[in-house]
Amino acid sequence: MAETLYHHAGGDEALHRLEELFYQKVLTDPVLKTLFTKRVPTHVDHLTWFTAESFGGPDRFTRNLGFQYMIDVHRHLKITDEQRERFAALYQEALNEVGLPDDEPFRQAVHEHIEFGTRVAQQNSWAETDADLHPIRQVPQWQWPA
Repeated sequence: MAETLYHHAGGDEALHRLEELFYQKVLTDPVLKTLFTKRVPTHVDHLTWFTAESFGGPDRFTRNLGFQYMIDVHRHLKITDEQRERFAALYQEALNEVGLPDDEPFRQAVHEHIEFGTRVAQQNSWAETDADLHPIRQVPQWQWPA
């Protein structure tokens, strides 16, 4: 069995460092200030759980929160293209700064994961009805690029 993205990244400890640095960046970013208005004590843990589960790690996000939580926190935020792009750029910055693996397959997988996730969040943020939501209803299981 191939190594998971979760293990390749360095597991919980490494992903938590990544999400903490990323969260510090979004909290002080002028483009994202209307989306991230104050530090939420559980946010880094929730981000870590989501990324870990997406990358083949423990299913804590699903067990403790469920995907509906992800839909609910993004609903009605009306994320703009500029905000979506800035979110993705800050994630890449944090990834570069925190010292996670920099091999091309891993970085490509993370990039694709962030692009997909930000597009889902943006669509859900504008949804007026459940029919307008992105059809995904569970944490995506991200794989190595083909």
